[in-house]
Order: sequence, then structure tokens, then C-alpha cells
Amino acid sequence: MTSLAPVSEDTEQPLTVVIPSEHTVSNANLTALMRDIGVSTFDELHSWSVNHRDDFWLRVIDELSIDFETEPTAVRGSDDIADPDWLPGAQFNIAASCLDHGDDAVAIVTPDSDGVRTIRVDELRAMVASFAAGFAARFVPGDRIAIVMPMNPNAVVAYLAIVAAGGVVVSVADSFAVDEIRVRLGITEPVAVVTQDEAKRMGRALPMYAKCVEAGARQMIVVSTGSGVTLRDGDLWWDDFVVSGASFDPFMQPAGSHTNVLFSSGTTGEPKAIPWTQTTPLKAAMDGRYHHDIHRGDVVAWPTNLGWMMGPWLIYASLLNGAAMALYDDAPTTRGFVEFVEAAGVSMLGVVPSIVSSWRANATLSEGDWTSVRVLSSTGEASNPDDYSWLMQTAGQVPVVEYCGGTEVGGGYMAGTVLHASVPSRFATPTLGLDLVILDDEGRESDVGEVFLIPPSIGLSTTLLNEDHDAIYYRGVPVWDEPLRRHGDQLRRYPDGSLQALGRADDTMNIGGIKVASADLEAAIGSIYGVAEIAAIASPPAAGGPDRLVVFAVAKDGASLDTADLARQMQTAIRNHLNPLFKIHDVVIVDSLPRTASHKVMRRVLRAEYER
Repeated sequence: MTSLAPVSEDTEQPLTVVIPSEHTVSNANLTALMRDIGVSTFDELHSWSVNHRDDFWLRVIDELSIDFETEPTAVRGSDDIADPDWLPGAQFNIAASCLDHGDDAVAIVTPDSDGVRTIRVDELRAMVASFAAGFAARFVPGDRIAIVMPMNPNAVVAYLAIVAAGGVVVSVADSFAVDEIRVRLGITEPVAVVTQDEAKRMGRALPMYAKCVEAGARQMIVVSTGSGVTLRDGDLWWDDFVVSGASFDPFMQPAGSHTNVLFSSGTTGEPKAIPWTQTTPLKAAMDGRYHHDIHRGDVVAWPTNLGWMMGPWLIYASLLNGAAMALYDDAPTTRGFVEFVEAAGVSMLGVVPSIVSSWRANATLSEGDWTSVRVLSSTGEASNPDDYSWLMQTAGQVPVVEYCGGTEVGGGYMAGTVLHASVPSRFATPTLGLDLVILDDEGRESDVGEVFLIPPSIGLSTTLLNEDHDAIYYRGVPVWDEPLRRHGDQLRRYPDGSLQALGRADDTMNIGGIKVASADLEAAIGSIYGVAEIAAIASPPAAGGPDRLVVFAVAKDGASLDTADLARQMQTAIRNHLNPLFKIHDVVIVDSLPRTASHKVMRRVLRAEYER
């Protein structure tokens, strides 16, 4: 059911609002949970989830049917808000719970020459066992292995197998330039890297193995696509690494054991290395179950990569809920992806705003394309209200569950649900098991300001490999009724309780769905001839939507700068040294950069001047 909302301050067009149908409400996972808990509204359920956190997470563990070799003695072993010691005494392996539902159930759907092919749970388990046996023959539990490849079935097999064998996955996006891969390998020092010889994207062959060699990978396990690449001495082809016919025997370990290291923008010029533990998947799967309404037998798709948190999220949110994941490792902006979604029977489809913008601009998605999709979701960057109004109409009045969180959250801290009206670019609620408060610059509660999370929650990081976790998330936060955790986003709360993201409160930017520190961008483009200094900012369009990258440049004495030429040079530098997905929107030449008394560049002033 749809309706038209009043014109908002973010758009000149009336917005489509999708109101949940009686069928949706009656069949929602949330409705069953509320019935079991004995509450009648979502607000009552959320209140229960944060006032009885241990009971809530016990319920989640039971609903997800997590397999324990040794049951935990409690939900929390400590009253320490920053490190609650989740599930003390437990011995288990989260990969086992991903592969314990019916053997004949579909685990993965992927394209092939005849349309789609499926991989059953028993087939995936056998593939995981073969790779895990290869790990056990060469490495030991606790060893780190990086994965640098597109999100395809082999990537999923390697991910689950490393976890099953007691190893730690180091997640690196395949789109990164050599320098960025080298930095991440240097921070984590993995004993090996899993990659493929090359990747295909929109008909182009992209070197993967050669890039990892240049980045300094110690040893590599390489998937062959028939490119003819010759391996270095000591590197192995995938088929020579795995042990065919091996039994599935996951390594049991405590709940707090690291399973994955992911990266987010840092404060010191290098990315934060954020470990996920065996409990982090519970957060991802909970969000999938209750906020995205993933049911057993569903098919879940989200164009992503293991280098971003939504890659591991997709694995856990689908498999721990008994659903399949649909993997398409080519460009999701193409007609081919739209047709794959229908052919794969995708029921929950996640997107990022830039994909939706492309579909709309290029008429890639038409009415009637999808009959299977019943829930859409969006994350990564701010969405454009007009684009998402168009998406819900074109997809057949399918609701969009807006979803915002972070790698250090293990999922979202605010989201929508299928029980709430779906309003473009609005978040209906804090996620279950977690609460938040918005404070102004004076530390007072406000409808507009910086968001602080109210811990604890399963999923929240407790340590960093290369930075001071306490300093980043807890030190110096405002004094409040309850202990707070810093997150860094700015929010607006509307009278109906819905929330809108307003960008970052710090010098971190979100470009193309990827968080990046201003310092990283400036370091990549700061050595151009004739430029004395630069400052990078993110600026949202007036109508709302993904941030745009704007660079301010100051000329050296006597130098003459041309903005078009500067933009070309800067884009080349970003492509070669950082990430080709970061696109410069504008270059502005100024006489000087505004600075504080301590000489810090005031990017907020630059942002305000640009948006004036």
C-alpha cells in the first residue's frame, strides 16, 4: 500500500511512502517476536530489548539456533560497558551454525551461462571443509589470511573455511590500489592471501594476482580463471591447496576469538583495523532477521565485497537465518544485474544510493522487472529522497529499509523495519538491543546534533589492532545519564521520531559508500606541481543524496592553477594510490585555508562556504 507524503524540506517533489500491508505485518519476524515477548507495539519491544539486554540476546541466540559445543555460563561475564565479555565459557565455531540447516537448502545463487546455478548447503559445507583442511595442513589457528577478490562463491568458501579452521580473515577490497592493499597487509601481517588471477568487470580484465604481488603478499592461494598467469615459487593454485573429500570438523574456540579483521577510516592517516569476534555475526544476523525480515528459504542479495562490512554481513545475515545469498560479481548498475535479481528469486535486495541513481538516470530498472523482491534496503551513504521515492514506485511499492551503522558496530545502530512506514531517506528507529542519544555542541539533548550510542551491545567493537580503542570511542564523551560511546555521525530527529543522517561530525568522509579520512585523500593528491596545500571535504547535493568530493587548493607563490587540469591530475593520483571508486566532483582554488588558532584546517567552514 502506498501514499504520497507532503513535500519535505529535502526535495521539491511529493514523496512516496509505503505503508505495510496486513499480510506483511502478520508474517513479519518482528510480529512473532512481539507476540512471544508479550508486547503489542514496536516501541515496547525496543524498550524491552534495551532494558533487558541479556534476555534479548538470549532470545536472538535461540532464534538463530547457534550451535555450542560448550554452552556459555552467562550472556555477559563483566559489567564493563566497553568490554562486556560476551558469552563467557562458550566453545563453538560460528561457521558451523552457518552450515547446519537442511542439506538440500540453497546456500548460494550465482549467474551462469544458462541463467543461474545454485549451491546447496551440503555442497558448500564440502567445499568449506576442503579449504579448511588445506589451511590446517599449512597453518595454525589464529593465523591471519587476507582475501582480496570479488564477492563470488570462492570468496565465500575461503571466508567460511578460514573461520571454520580457527583462522582470522583479513578483509581487503579488490578495488583498492596497490598502495592501499600494501598498507592493510602491513598492519595485519597475514601469512597468506587468497585472490584470483584476474577479475572481469563490464568486459574488462582487471589484474588481481599481479596487484597482490606488487603489494607484497607473502604467499598466495590463487583461483584460476584461465588467464594464463604464471605463479611465483611458493604460491599455489586453489585446486592444489584444497583437500578434496575432507570432513567438516570446525575448530572450537571462545566467543571472543577473532574471526575477521576489517578496516575503516582512521584518525592517524592509516585505516583502523577492527577485529570481529565470534559474537559479531550475531548482531549482523539479528539485524537481518528483525530489521530486514529475512526468513528461512529467502534469497538475499547485496552488491558488496568482503572488504566492506556488508560482505561478511551478507554471509551471516543470510546463512544464520537459513536463507541463501545471491552473488553477482559484475557491475550492479547494469541490466544484467536487474535480470539476475529476478532470475535468482531475490526476496531481500540491498543497494547503495549510487546504484539507484544510476538505474534511474539510465532507465535500467523498469516497472514489472521484479516479482520476487518484497524488501529493499539501503546503506553506505545518504540516499536521495527523490531517487528512493522513484525506486519504491518502480519496484512495485516495495519498502526500503534504510540502514546505518558501521564496521565497529557489526551492523546498524538505526534502521527501518517492515512494520514501519517506509519514508525515503528516513530511519524509523534505533536498532533492537541498542539505543542512542543526540547531543548538541553543549552536550545537551537535541533534535539535531551528534549521535552517541548507549552501550553495551553484541557487535560493538572492543579493541583495535593499531589504535587506542578507548580514546576513539569512549574518552572525552559528554557526561550523560548512562555511559556513552562516540560514533561520529550527525543526525536530525523529526517529531514522529524518525531520524535523518546529516553526515559526519569529524573529518571522515563517506564517498561512494566508503568511509575515508580527509587526511588519506589529501595525502594521495597533495604533491601536485604548483599546489601549496589542499583540503578535501564531502558536500551533499541540495536535494539530498550521496556526498560529493570537493577539493580546495591553494596555489604556491607565482603559480597559476587551472581547475580542470587540477581535477584530472588529482583523479589520476586517487586512482593510482587510493581507490578508483572515489570521484572528484569539484576543485575550488582559494587564497588560503581557514584554520583554528592551533592551525587545524576548519573543514566545516569550507563546507559551509561551498554549500552557501
